Amino acid sequence: MSDTQFLDWPFLDDSHRAMAAALDDWCARELHVDHDGDTDAACVALVRQLGAAGWLKYCVPAVYGGALDQLDSRSLCLARETLARHDGLADFAFAMQGLGSGAITLAGRPAVQSRYLPRVARGEAIAAFALSEPEAGSDVAAMQCTAVRDGEHFVLNGEKTWISNGGIADFYCVFARTGEAPGARGISAFVVDANTPGLTVAERIDVCAPHPLARLRFSDCRVPADHLLGEPGQGFKLAMMTLDIFRASVAAAALGFARRALDEGVARAKSRQMFGHTLADFQLTQAALGEMATAVDGAALLTYRAAWLRDARGQRTTREAAMAKMFATEEAQRVIDRALQMFGGAGVMRGNVVERLYREIRALRIYEGATEVQKLIIARELLKDA
Repeated sequence: MSDTQFLDWPFLDDSHRAMAAALDDWCARELHVDHDGDTDAACVALVRQLGAAGWLKYCVPAVYGGALDQLDSRSLCLARETLARHDGLADFAFAMQGLGSGAITLAGRPAVQSRYLPRVARGEAIAAFALSEPEAGSDVAAMQCTAVRDGEHFVLNGEKTWISNGGIADFYCVFARTGEAPGARGISAFVVDANTPGLTVAERIDVCAPHPLARLRFSDCRVPADHLLGEPGQGFKLAMMTLDIFRASVAAAALGFARRALDEGVARAKSRQMFGHTLADFQLTQAALGEMATAVDGAALLTYRAAWLRDARGQRTTREAAMAKMFATEEAQRVIDRALQMFGGAGVMRGNVVERLYREIRALRIYEGATEVQKLIIARELLKDA
């Protein structure tokens, strides 16, 4: 592990430190970033690998095969930071198991929890979180996908897009309008198996840092009524509760990317010869490294503060998680860009670590709430508390 001083901060305890060290050792031995171009197969293999090694147990509570009694935000953050530093797709595979099943953990009926969560922990079932739509991304209240009660089923019609794990997931946590009230108050959540008639993958989406992504279509898709998560009309609240848990982990993933970029930048600065000196001898380089290191520590402090407040204090951390997500993703983009600059032309060559990091960080500034949305969340919470 590059810089482990943050593990001694009071936000973490000895169990977290042991877990982070063990995962870092495992990643160094087991993860290989070259995924041979078949992203779907690589992601499925990583889920199986993470499950077999026991790391996905941190995505579900102990009663359903998890590592801890309840979801621990600090463990999720440490896992994502460590995985991201080694392999962005491994981080993605881990994160989606947690996010995709989080609503089941929070609000699923015991029979539904027993059916899905143990398989998530073992890496035998791939999870997905289906919230966004073509006209309802940041504005969830504009959701148009509907779910209408019909006897012992709900019938879903509509589309979801930008769905991570779309096309490879075994089940989706789907949010749809059930109409109990206008806007966000009339949305409910459901577990939908991928092989349910009426659910199709309408389009696969290719992005700059490849991972499984798709647009889904629901056409008279019948879902058992007991697959409703929580109460009717409470889906938006459940989605926000789920994101509150996992949003800080997005910051942690950005932090992992930034730490790796800082390591690569320092190594490059110390080894690259220029005008009879190393790049590290120049004050401009030293100033850049100083700013990069400060940004990394700032992101880490905000990230683990948010996670600690949720775990140790039991606080609602909407504002703190939004701050962490906004700051860590934006600063990671800057850190990685500066590291790439130190490599010159080599930095944009396909296969260079910093080139990969440059592509991987960009999406984190958008998903689970774009930076602009995080600013609004922070301001709303600030004004509410004033």
